[in-house]
Amino acid sequence: MATVLHGIDEIRGAAGRHLGYSDWLTMDQERVNRFADATGDHQWIHVDVERATAGPFGAPIAHGYLTLSLSNLFLPQILQVDGVGMGLNYGTNKVRFMSPVRVGDRIRGGGELVEVTDVPGGVQTLVRITIEVDGNPKPACVIESLSRWLAG
Repeated sequence: MATVLHGIDEIRGAAGRHLGYSDWLTMDQERVNRFADATGDHQWIHVDVERATAGPFGAPIAHGYLTLSLSNLFLPQILQVDGVGMGLNYGTNKVRFMSPVRVGDRIRGGGELVEVTDVPGGVQTLVRITIEVDGNPKPACVIESLSRWLAG
């Protein structure tokens, strides 16, 4: 269940807080193939099941940028903000791909509201999103995600 913050003041007050976790998602080959088609990245470690299974990871792996893009699926499951005029993706400070996501792995996102900074008309947040692989102590991806929350 998402952490719900109501308005700019509650956002400020949540700085330093762990926000919780998204639901688990199983990475399937169809998702990997669709991402390969969308980006034109058809490298064999992603889409050639037979070759990838015999390769260094023992299975096809998701593209790093597919894993990163799933933060857009996970973040609304972790954090909801009410009582603002709008929220905007502002970018990222840092992204690291620390371990592969194999087809068949279950992944989820966890979020920590690291920093809140005042900007004209609202606040900017830095949420550290850690994408975990079930059963793997090393995260798949860590993202310093920036959002702006502007008053109504």
